[in-house]
Amino acid sequence: MIARISGRLAEKNGNTLLIDVHGIFYEVLVPGAIAERIDGAIDGQGNIQLVIYHYLQISPSSGMPILVGFLNEVEKDFFEQFIKVSGIGPRAAVKAINKPISEISRAISVGDEKYLKTLPGIGAQKAKEVIAKLQDKIGKYGLIQDDNAGPAETQRKEFPDWQQEALEVLLQLQYKKPEAVDMMEKALKRRADINSAQELLNEIYKQRIK
Repeated sequence: MIARISGRLAEKNGNTLLIDVHGIFYEVLVPGAIAERIDGAIDGQGNIQLVIYHYLQISPSSGMPILVGFLNEVEKDFFEQFIKVSGIGPRAAVKAINKPISEISRAISVGDEKYLKTLPGIGAQKAKEVIAKLQDKIGKYGLIQDDNAGPAETQRKEFPDWQQEALEVLLQLQYKKPEAVDMMEKALKRRADINSAQELLNEIYKQRIK
């Protein structure tokens, strides 16, 4: 199973990248929202690192490995949630996610079917299914800062495990540590009953959109 790819970006054609890893060229699909930010993630030597969703596309006569690339784990996590909706497979999701993930997440959160119907391949019924399946699960994705990319800071543990998990997600989303800690503290003051990373991130998201 391929989890990450690091190499030279040899070619970019729409939603398809060709990555040269020591002379072996990997074809990687990327959603439109990620493709728009690829250039900003290339280092001075022309190299790029991608988090990979790796699956096997099965046909009656063969199986073909497919690689889908992302700039961080949170984007990949959103993709994995998105394909849990009935009838949305990996290729359909690559096509549909052509707008910033934070915008798509906010539309799901508020039940904005009109916005979701603007995504390629998402009709009225599918928009309703996306909202029904994901509405209570996407708070942290609305916190994505889509104009930023790059690795998260590495942090030593300073909080209970579930709070540390939430902090690490915020750092992956390119929030500075003091800002992330401040958002966590405010959320916990508002709701002292929170006891999981997902609940904490959802509460932070609610703070941000007010």
